[in-house]
Amino acid sequence: MSTSPDLVPAHALDAADPLAAHRDRFVGAEQPLVYLDGNSLGRPLRVTGERLRSFVDEEWGGRLIRGWGDVGEGGWMDLPLTLGDRIARTCLGAAPGQVVVGDSTTVNLYKLLHAAAALRPGRTEVVLSADDFPTDRYVAESVARERGLHLVWIEPAEPTTGVTDDEVAAVVGEQTAVVLLSHVAYRSAAIAPLAAVAEVAHEVGALVLADLSHSVGVLPVQLDRTGVDLAVGCTYKFLNGGPGAPALAYVAARHHAGLAQPVTGWMGHTDPFAMGPGYEPAPGVRRLVAGTPSVLSMQPVADMLDLLDEVGIEAVRAKSVALTTFAADAGRRLLPDARLGSPADPERRGGHVTLLHPRMREVVAGLWQREVLPDYRDPGGLRLGLSPLSTSFAEVEAGISAAAEVLAGLA
Repeated sequence: MSTSPDLVPAHALDAADPLAAHRDRFVGAEQPLVYLDGNSLGRPLRVTGERLRSFVDEEWGGRLIRGWGDVGEGGWMDLPLTLGDRIARTCLGAAPGQVVVGDSTTVNLYKLLHAAAALRPGRTEVVLSADDFPTDRYVAESVARERGLHLVWIEPAEPTTGVTDDEVAAVVGEQTAVVLLSHVAYRSAAIAPLAAVAEVAHEVGALVLADLSHSVGVLPVQLDRTGVDLAVGCTYKFLNGGPGAPALAYVAARHHAGLAQPVTGWMGHTDPFAMGPGYEPAPGVRRLVAGTPSVLSMQPVADMLDLLDEVGIEAVRAKSVALTTFAADAGRRLLPDARLGSPADPERRGGHVTLLHPRMREVVAGLWQREVLPDYRDPGGLRLGLSPLSTSFAEVEAGISAAAEVLAGLA
């Protein structure tokens, strides 16, 4: 495992952290519980409780049905686009009008993979990683069955460092319709080289669909610059939207005119209240909206975007790199029998760190009994999800120290 040349104590790092004061803005940060699973479910912001109470009293209770407004009038009907534009600007490096918020990551992935395949008629293959998140693989299998496509699997030579553009180049060709790839791998946190993958895919006429679930809100993505064609992601991890918060979908403007998604609900109609006999897609990315927007669940996301606008995604990324580097170093010191299951280079690592040991499943079970909450991922992975604005260095050290104690007790 790698180590920093100068190992600074956790309390000193917290004292020098320019973002440390923001931790108090999260519910539960003052409690002794050690929370190291922010990449599965982020802590709520304190302000969100007041926002939801105000929303119930004033917008929902006061305006009632009037709150929906009409499309283009700034009411609830427009939230999928207005919130999407905020995420695009703050986190994704995407111009306005390309991101919509709604549904779940699974549903959006289904819609966009269908739509991407339709944009490349006559092509028969979808390229994806065998080590990707289960939903991505399962949805791809479903879409392949429905559209008569063939899945081409990449087996990463080194799962710890993730899929490379050379591995993509080795399998794409004239039959490739879509390359589906996570930006940050859910187990190892390896960052995929999206720009290089997009270049390789575009050379053969294929599209790139990226899953941003483990990157949105924790590192700059720069979708427009990388050339990614479509993307999905969730808002309950580093965007702190809460359990079941709606997902996001991105479609580059160059594909809007030909985009045909398979779940054609009334909210994606060009005139929803016309109640006409046939479906006519709304212009632009609004056509991705299917059913009623999750208005309540969008409120916490707006709060987190306020904080990210205040702090800046680059500062969040800098803190994330510092946290994951500290976690890797602490793992080396305190868990010498474990090995690093994430890239050693912090620039190639996302917002979490995985430490590998054959007995980590038992370790995680023991940690939960001690009010230390990391995650477990097969095979043998202790996954530490480090949310930069709500996680302290002392918290990381306490969690890994507890893991060492539990592991020693299993011997």
